[in-house]
Amino acid sequence: MGMTIVEKILTRASGSSPVKAGDIVEPKIDLAMSHENSALVINQFLQIYEGTGTKPKIWNPSKVSIIFDHRVPAESPKTASNQKKIREFVAANRITKFHDIRGDIGGICHQVLPENGYIRPGSVVVGTDSHTTSHGALDAFAFGIGATEMASVWALGYAVNVEVPATIKINVTGKFKKYVGPKDLILYIIGKLTAKGANYKVIEFHGPAIKKMSTSGRLTICNMTVEAGATAGIVPADKETGRYLREEAGVKGKIPIVSPDDDAVYEQIIDIDVTDLTPQIACPHTVDNVKPIKEVKGIKINQIVIGSCTNGRLDDLEIAAKIIKGKKIARNVRMLIFPASARTYNQALSKGYLGEFMKAGAVVMNPGCGPCLGVHEGALGDGEIALSTTNRNFKGRMGNPKSEVYLCSPAVAAASAIKGFITDPMKMNY
Repeated sequence: MGMTIVEKILTRASGSSPVKAGDIVEPKIDLAMSHENSALVINQFLQIYEGTGTKPKIWNPSKVSIIFDHRVPAESPKTASNQKKIREFVAANRITKFHDIRGDIGGICHQVLPENGYIRPGSVVVGTDSHTTSHGALDAFAFGIGATEMASVWALGYAVNVEVPATIKINVTGKFKKYVGPKDLILYIIGKLTAKGANYKVIEFHGPAIKKMSTSGRLTICNMTVEAGATAGIVPADKETGRYLREEAGVKGKIPIVSPDDDAVYEQIIDIDVTDLTPQIACPHTVDNVKPIKEVKGIKINQIVIGSCTNGRLDDLEIAAKIIKGKKIARNVRMLIFPASARTYNQALSKGYLGEFMKAGAVVMNPGCGPCLGVHEGALGDGEIALSTTNRNFKGRMGNPKSEVYLCSPAVAAASAIKGFITDPMKMNY
C-alpha cells in the first residue's frame, strides 16, 4: 500500500516502521517556531523543571525560532515587557533564529521562516500559530500547537501523541484568468469544503495549475487550509521549490523531495478546473461564507488592507501597485499596506511599489500582522466594513465585533480601493 507525503514524513521523523493514517507517533521536530506568545511558552517551559533540581535546557537552540510580528512595535507596556522577557530568554539560551523588531530582518513569522531558508522539504515544523500550515508550501509537514505543547517540544525535541492525519488530494487544472489567482482558489476550496470539511486532515495540492504556481502562491493556499479545518496543507516539492530555496532563501546543497506514492491512499480526491474561476469573496462572519464577486460587488468599503502572512509578499504588492498606479483611492476609503517582511518592504520600496501606494493615498505600515487579529494597528469603528487580503473574518477579528470584514485577493483589494466599493478588477477599464 502506497504512502502519502505526511505518512512518509512522519515515518522518517518517528523512526518507526511505515506509518499510516490513524497511527499515533512522536515525531522529532526539525523546527519549533513561536512569536510574542513565547512569553507564555517560557512560563510553561520553566514550570516543567520546577522542583526537579534540574536546570531548564532547550533540547536544541538551533531548531528554535522566535519572531516578533503580532504587536510590532509594542502597543502597550505589557507587550513591551513580555518582549523584553523574551529577548532575555533568547540571549540566555543562545537562540540564533531570533527576529526582533528590525528594519533588516523583521517581519511576519510565516514569511520570515521560508525566506531565510529555515524550512526544508520533508521536515516537521510546529508553531504556536494556527497558520503554521503555510510552510507546507515547501513540502514540509507544518502544523500549529499550543503553548504547553511547545514547552514540551522545547524540552524534549519531539511532539507527543501526534495522530497521523488522513489526506485529501486536490488536483488543480486549467489556467487562471487575469486578476484571478491562488487566493481565489483557496477561498473557493474553503467554500466548497466548509470550515469543518478537512478537520484533522492534510490537504495535498497537485495538478498542472499548482506546478505553474509560484512559491508565494503556494504559501497562500497552504496558509488558509486551516480555515477548512485542516491540520496542514502540503505541495510536493518540484523545480519551483528548488528554485525558491536556492535563489530566494539562499539554501545550498542538495534539496530533498518527498512525493506521494502513485498508489497512496486518500480519503477524498477533488478535481478543480480554474479556467472559469472568478474572483472570490469570503463574506462576514465566516471564511467559508464564500461568494463569487458578482454577488457582492458594489458593497461600500471603509478600510482596505493589503498584507499579512497570506498576501503580503512582493508579487501581491506588485499586482496591487500596478492596478493603483496613476490613480487615487476613493475619498471615503482608508487603505493600509502591510508588507510581510523587512525584505519584502525593502524590495517593494526599491521597485517603486510603496511610492505608488502612497501617491494614491494609501498608508504604508511597518512589516507585521497589523490589524489582522485586531490587537494592534488598523482597528475598525462601529458599523465599518473592511475588505482585506488577510485570512480570517470572524466577528471582532479586526478589533470590533460591531464591524464586518470581507476577504479577497490583492487585485480585488486594489480595484475596490479606487472605486470605494467591492469591485471586480476584471471589469475595470485601465
